[in-house]
Amino acid sequence: MQGSHEPKDAVQQYRPRDEHSGRRDNRRMKAFVIPGAGRTGQIVLTDIPQPAIDADEVLVRMQAVGVGSHDRWAIPGNARFPYAIGLEGAGTIEEAGQGVTAYQPGDKVIVQQGMLQPKGGTWAEYAAVHEQSLIAIPNGLEITQAAGIPIAGSTALEGIRALRLQPGNTLFVAGASGAIGTLAIQLATSHGYRVGASASQPNHDYLRELGVELAVDYRDQDWVAKVREWMPDGVDAALAIQPGTGTSSLPVVRDGGQVVTISGDRVVPERQIRVEQIEHHPETRKELIQLVSDVAAGRMRVIIESTYPFEQGLEALQKTEARHARGKTVLTMDAC
Repeated sequence: MQGSHEPKDAVQQYRPRDEHSGRRDNRRMKAFVIPGAGRTGQIVLTDIPQPAIDADEVLVRMQAVGVGSHDRWAIPGNARFPYAIGLEGAGTIEEAGQGVTAYQPGDKVIVQQGMLQPKGGTWAEYAAVHEQSLIAIPNGLEITQAAGIPIAGSTALEGIRALRLQPGNTLFVAGASGAIGTLAIQLATSHGYRVGASASQPNHDYLRELGVELAVDYRDQDWVAKVREWMPDGVDAALAIQPGTGTSSLPVVRDGGQVVTISGDRVVPERQIRVEQIEHHPETRKELIQLVSDVAAGRMRVIIESTYPFEQGLEALQKTEARHARGKTVLTMDAC
């Protein structure tokens, strides 16, 4: 399901470009920023200079931006303030540094600021991006879908890799209806794993469409018993996505099984269950490029729950922080 939200009257004056000339005004831009050091978590929409690019960077005109609960807090120690937030998005290259070889102005690209950029992130009209942080958008992939892939896709890929399961093994995905969970389910079933998952009741049919055999409501007092009815000895592993689900997933995992936490929860092991956190792997970028191709070809689905106009970014962020999402929330620019 995809929703849209019209701009409020108070912000309808926002325009990415000069209405008459079509040119940028003195190389400035609108951006959601943290105003200064020591003000982490405080975000305002304001006008700031465009970032200058280095020889190995490009300037991307952002057209869609992925929204994540990390966006308020993901700031490098050497950030330049005011600091534009954001780790992912998609857009068109406007300028390329002289050392850039794989891309040129006019190319449509996915942006993943995996190594936080001190010049600022993607919640802006323009972003300075290192060449290695780009993925070309293949034919058939919509700009909003492209913007929603990088962080959720990388996280899901690393979570599935950490499980080290075999075809036919069983997996329980805790907190499965969001962007990470929906991709993790599809990746798991493509590997031949049997998948159970937790989400609120309205999302159960949607999870089954993605390949889940058993869907349970985490607010149901009997959800553990229902998983144990499905797998009496317990599942081989659990992928705990939402905060707090690592510990609550332990009862459904078999003796000697595995829990992988996405949120970094501290979980006290029991019954020889291995508890691990996801780690960055050098193969993830290559796998992410393949995932992008699979989405473009229709072999995988990226669920976009809602799109918001850029100027309603704080509203979109607050909704995402409530952690009741079905898929991904994306901001779109008026210049798309």
